[in-house]
Amino acid sequence: MATIAAPDAPNPALAAQAAILARPLDDPRRMANAIRALAIDAVEQAKSGHPGMPMGMADAATALFAGFLKYDAADPRWPDRDRFVLSAGHGSMLLYALLHLTGHEGMGADDLKRFRQLHSPAAGHPEFGEHPAIETTTGPLGQGISTAVGMAMAERMMAARFGASLVDHRTWVIASDGDLQEGIAHEAAALAGHYGLSKLTVLWDDNHISIDGDTALSFSEDVLKRFQAYGWAVRRVDGHDAGELAGAMSWAMRNRKPTLIACRTIIGLGAPTKAGTAGSHGAPLGAAEAAAAKQALGWNAAPFEVPADIKALWENAGRRGAGARRSWLKRIAKHPQRAEFERAMAGRLPEAWNEALSALRAQIAADKPKLATRVSSQKALEALVPSVPEMVGGSADLTGSNNTNVKGVPAIAPGNFSGRFVHWGVREHGMAAAMNGMALHGGIIPYSGTFLVFSDYLRPAVRLAALMRQRVIHVLTHDSIGLGEDGPTHQPVEHIASFRAMPNVHVFRPADAMETAECWELALRRADGPSLLALSRQNLPTLRTDTAENRSARGGYVLAEADGARGATLIATGSEVSLAMTARDSLQAAGIPTAVVSLPCWEIFTAQDDAYRASVLGQAPRFGIEAAVGFGWEAWLGEGGVFIGMAGFGASAPADELFKHFGITPEAVVEAVRKRLGV
Repeated sequence: MATIAAPDAPNPALAAQAAILARPLDDPRRMANAIRALAIDAVEQAKSGHPGMPMGMADAATALFAGFLKYDAADPRWPDRDRFVLSAGHGSMLLYALLHLTGHEGMGADDLKRFRQLHSPAAGHPEFGEHPAIETTTGPLGQGISTAVGMAMAERMMAARFGASLVDHRTWVIASDGDLQEGIAHEAAALAGHYGLSKLTVLWDDNHISIDGDTALSFSEDVLKRFQAYGWAVRRVDGHDAGELAGAMSWAMRNRKPTLIACRTIIGLGAPTKAGTAGSHGAPLGAAEAAAAKQALGWNAAPFEVPADIKALWENAGRRGAGARRSWLKRIAKHPQRAEFERAMAGRLPEAWNEALSALRAQIAADKPKLATRVSSQKALEALVPSVPEMVGGSADLTGSNNTNVKGVPAIAPGNFSGRFVHWGVREHGMAAAMNGMALHGGIIPYSGTFLVFSDYLRPAVRLAALMRQRVIHVLTHDSIGLGEDGPTHQPVEHIASFRAMPNVHVFRPADAMETAECWELALRRADGPSLLALSRQNLPTLRTDTAENRSARGGYVLAEADGARGATLIATGSEVSLAMTARDSLQAAGIPTAVVSLPCWEIFTAQDDAYRASVLGQAPRFGIEAAVGFGWEAWLGEGGVFIGMAGFGASAPADELFKHFGITPEAVVEAVRKRLGV
C-alpha cells in the first residue's frame, strides 16, 4: 500500500528522474524527447494545458508508434488500421505531437502553436472530427478506455462477418490513474475480460499522481490483481525503458486475453522541481522550469522545432504501416465481399432496407393492434434487423422488458463473435460507451435497451455520442408513471426533458405502433447523432391507419383536426396522445372544436419552417399533455398555454390509478380546457 509523503518531504521522484536522465541518449529517447519538448512549448504558448502526462508517457508512446501500432500517416482512416485511444485526454499534446512528428497532414507546427485556440485541430482535449487520426473524443475520464472496448468488440464482430483478410487489427489505449478509478472503467474492463478481447491493450500511465496529489490519498487497491480478476493478463514495466516497453507490447500481441501494461512513470519527466508532482499536471511549467527541463533532456532546438534527424526517424515511423496498407488494398480489391464491406463501413444502409418495415406499417393499419410501444418496437426490429446486417442490439440485463431481441438472431459469446446481440449485463454506462466505440469503429449500427429511468447511468456517453455525431440508438422503455407499481424510483418524470435539452440528440416518444415504426425508420436513417426511443410499458391503441407517408418525419403533425374553427389545440406525446384523442371527443361533443397534435420528436419539429409549425400548432389556446414534468413545454404552448402533466415525482400504484391521482386523464383535460376558455 502506498504511503502519503509529508508536505515538506523531499521529492523522491527527483532521484529516480536523475537516474533515468543519466541513461544513454539513444534514438528512442531522442524521439521521446521531441514529444516532451513540443508538449512543453504548446502548453507554455497557450498558457494552459497539461504538460506532465505527455512528458511522462513519451517513452511508452514512442515505443508504440515506432514499433507496434499498425497505421499509415498517409491514410489515417484506413479501415484495417489499429485504433489508438488516448483515454487520458487531458494529455492531448501527446497525441498532437505524435501526429505532427509522424507526418500526418493537418497537424503542422502552426497547428501546434494554436493549441487550445479557437478552430485549432489541437483542441484542449482530443475532439473527434477535428483531425482524421483522432479516433474518439476523450477528456471525461473512463470514457476513452470504455469506448475502446467497443472498438475491440466491433473488430471481432466485423472479422467474424468479413474474415481476417479484411479485418485484423488491434485497439491500443493510454489510460491514466483517473481513468481506472472511474466506475465506467470497471464496467468496461469486466466486459472486456468476459468476452476475451485479446486484441485490446491498455498502457496504464502509473505515475501515482492526481490533481489533489499522490494517488495514495484515495487509491490503494492492487490494480493489476483487479484486472486479473476481470480476466485480463497484466504486466508491470519501467515506463521509461524502451526495451521493457517493447517486450511488454510484444507479449501483449501474443496474449489470448486483453492486456494491461502498468507503465511506472514520472509525471513531467525532465522538469527539475515539478517532476513527480501534481504541479506538472494541469498548468504550464513556467518559463524558467520549461527551459531547465529542456536542458535536462538535452534538447537545444528552438520552440516548436525538431532537429531534422529526429524528425526523419519519426516520419519513417509514420510510414512503417504503408506496406501493410498496400497489401490490404490489394486484398480488398479482389474480395467477394468488397462492396458490402465498403457500404457498411461508409454507414450506408442496404438497398430496400425499409421494405419489411413498410409491410409492417401496412399490417398495423389493417390489424389496429393495441400494444405497448416497447412491443411495437420489437416488431419494428423484427422487420429491420434481418434487412440491415450491421444492426447490433443488446440490453443491460432487461432483454425481456426492453424487447430488443429478435428471434433467430444469436448473441455473441466469449470466443464467438458471429452473433448480433450483446448481453451487456447491468452496465448501462459501459454499454453506452462501448456502443460509441462500435459506431466509431465503423461497420456497426448499435442499439441498446434499458429503462428510461436508468438512462441517468448512460447519460455521459450519450453526450459524447452527440458531440461526435455518432449513430447510436437507445431503446428506453417504461417511460413514465405508466410503469405503475414499481414506484417513483423507477418512474422517469424528468428524464425526457433533460435529454431534450442536450444538443444533437433526437428524442422520439411515439404514440402507437404506427408512430413507433416511423420513429425507428427515422432513427436508423439518421447518421449524424444519437437517437433515443422512449417507449411505454402499457398497451396503447392504434391511432392511425394511413401509411402513404412517414408523418413523424416532420417531428409533429395534426393527428385530428377540429371540426370547425379551432377552439383548442391539444398537444401530446407518447401514451398521452390517445388520452388527448378521448378528450377531443368529449370537447367536440360539447361544442368546442378541438384539434389534436402529436409531437413525437421535438428536435425534428423545431427544425421545420415557421409556416409549417404555425399550421400545426394553430392560433387557438394550447394544452400540453405529457406524463412527465413540463420543463420545455412553454416553447409549444405559448402565452396562456396550459400544461397537464407531472409537477413532482410519481408513486407506487397501478398505472390507471396513478394517472387519475396525478390528474392526467381525459376528464382532467376537458376540465382544463373549459376553465381556460371560460365555458
